[in-house]
Amino acid sequence: MTDKNETVIALLGQPNSGKSTLFNALTGLRQHVGNWPGKTVEKKEGQFEHNGTRYLVADLPGTYSLSANSDEEIITRDYIASGKADVVCILADSSQLERSLYMLADYVGITIPTFLILNMSDVAAEQGKEIDAQKIAERLGIPVVLFSAQDTKMYGQFYSALETALSRRTVLNTANLEARYEKNSAYSQVKPLIREGIIPGYSSVWLAAKVVEGDAPVTARIKENLDAESRILFEQVVLKEKNAGQGVLYTGECKFSWIDEILSGSTQTKKTVPRLGRFDRIITHRFWGKPVVILTVILGLIASFIPALPFMIVGSMFGKLSVPVSHLLAEVGCPVLITSLICDVIIRSVGFICQMLGFVFGVTLVFGLLEEIGVMARISYVFDNTMSKLGLQGKSVMPFLVSFGCTMGGAAGTRVIDNWGQKVLTIALAWAVPCGAAWSIIPMLSAVFFGAWAPVIIVAILVVMLLHMWITARVFGGSLVKKEDRYGMIMELPPYHRPKWTALFRYVLGRTRDTFLRVLKVVLLVAFVFWLLSFSSSGLMENSIIYKVGKVIEPFTKLFGMSWQLFMAFIASSVGKEGALGVLGTIFSGSGSAIGIGTVVGEGTAANINELLIQHVTKPEALAFIFAITFNMPCIVALAATYQETHSAKWTAVIAVYYTIIALVLAGIAYHIGLAIW
Repeated sequence: MTDKNETVIALLGQPNSGKSTLFNALTGLRQHVGNWPGKTVEKKEGQFEHNGTRYLVADLPGTYSLSANSDEEIITRDYIASGKADVVCILADSSQLERSLYMLADYVGITIPTFLILNMSDVAAEQGKEIDAQKIAERLGIPVVLFSAQDTKMYGQFYSALETALSRRTVLNTANLEARYEKNSAYSQVKPLIREGIIPGYSSVWLAAKVVEGDAPVTARIKENLDAESRILFEQVVLKEKNAGQGVLYTGECKFSWIDEILSGSTQTKKTVPRLGRFDRIITHRFWGKPVVILTVILGLIASFIPALPFMIVGSMFGKLSVPVSHLLAEVGCPVLITSLICDVIIRSVGFICQMLGFVFGVTLVFGLLEEIGVMARISYVFDNTMSKLGLQGKSVMPFLVSFGCTMGGAAGTRVIDNWGQKVLTIALAWAVPCGAAWSIIPMLSAVFFGAWAPVIIVAILVVMLLHMWITARVFGGSLVKKEDRYGMIMELPPYHRPKWTALFRYVLGRTRDTFLRVLKVVLLVAFVFWLLSFSSSGLMENSIIYKVGKVIEPFTKLFGMSWQLFMAFIASSVGKEGALGVLGTIFSGSGSAIGIGTVVGEGTAANINELLIQHVTKPEALAFIFAITFNMPCIVALAATYQETHSAKWTAVIAVYYTIIALVLAGIAYHIGLAIW
């Protein structure tokens, strides 16, 4: 609920207009993210103070217009019409003004106070463009600021325009655009029938234009508020205009003509011959394009380990504290239950999270840098055609490749995808990619059981991975991605930008902090539950709940080619792949020690883990187990990251259950294939 002591600013603009950069710079860490009520579209709000005034900033979904063609557009215009916003800040890309001002043209006629930010002025300057913001402001009747959201020195102009728009309640001048609309007969007949204020927040000019465009929700609301006589005349005009497409084309021409008039004499461009850079020539090459882009992403992935290393070292050192702390607590007579809870749940969990968080920090920093300088747009361009066959954008290729290192990093990488359904589908497919932790186990298990045939097992896993992704896209694609969204992007390669390190680090640290807080809750809860099941005060595995439950369900687990011991390790792999071997070592050795997050084989077990596995597990069971843990839920941290990015408990649960079932099905198939071979 909005605090009436706060002044509400709504940020409005097309995708990639810089809204998120401005939002993050204004609000810093004082922001929260969720979903709009009843919608799957992300909702971002934050606060800041200036000159003693508190402001609430609502980052509205990026849209190209205010029509009713998508949830994003409906949410945006309904929010504006609700009266919640005291002022609307419209952002446009200075380097592409003719195209990016279309949102401003579609806003003409809305009576909420407004000011215009011509963002990315530094990029426009690099292109040799000179923009007279004062002349544009005089023609529009609202404050206009030449701005760069990444440059903190320019925010004084932003605050000045904001205060001017609020104090003077500046509204866009509609006269010149309306003069163009009036040449349309339908507009001329509809406009007089619509009294001012018939729908709060919208002028009769805006409403009449939307009727001409065939906007069904607007047309229906106008009819509801007309008197009987006016309604009859209104319906007669609407019925005559059956071809809404012609109306959209007409108003579109009017808007672009109006934009040309606004920019005439207020912008100048030095004559330059655009040339494609060496890197752009390579990535747009039919043969070399994709390999070069994949190599770029892989190098970015490797580079991510550099900033991640400090986190990983701290996490590893913190996790090792469990042993000395355990001895210390034992010496002071602390109960075994409390000691185990502190050491095996809290300390190990926090250490594990820090290690995983380091990779997320590194990925967000490195690929955030690539996004900022313009490389990510080129990666999206190269793979857009390939990804569109799965109902995705070219941007989805990066999360897939990053997931080879860490699924959590892959989930975080979907933040660049603006369509919610495509974002969720990308995460769902990224779960099929075996992460670094899985690759640390798969070769070892394959070598132990299959010797020289281990490479064949790895190739089979990669083939199944691709098939898995294709099937998953078919299963979830219809629900998540509408047919109208299944098109490739029409885009021009943006110019390269110089990175703004302060804004980048502010964004990365904010997202890392937010990820840590969200993931910590989930991991601690699941770690506690798993610890409770595996704990035995007597130290005997036979007395633990996990043993008793395992023996009961073994007839069921055998259907998938796994003994109860393997099945418990399979469950542990959904918490952390590294824990699977630790569970097997613990169960087969009969040590009865508690199982914690990130548990690996201990020193006493490492020497004979191979012997224990060969002694207790057959080759068909081993094959089933390898496929089960490879395609099971990646880890509990990935689960938490999925919820963080999707903001949907329903879809997070659906994906988790789906992968658990598919992993068991694949295990069953692998087991029977193994029986046929061995």
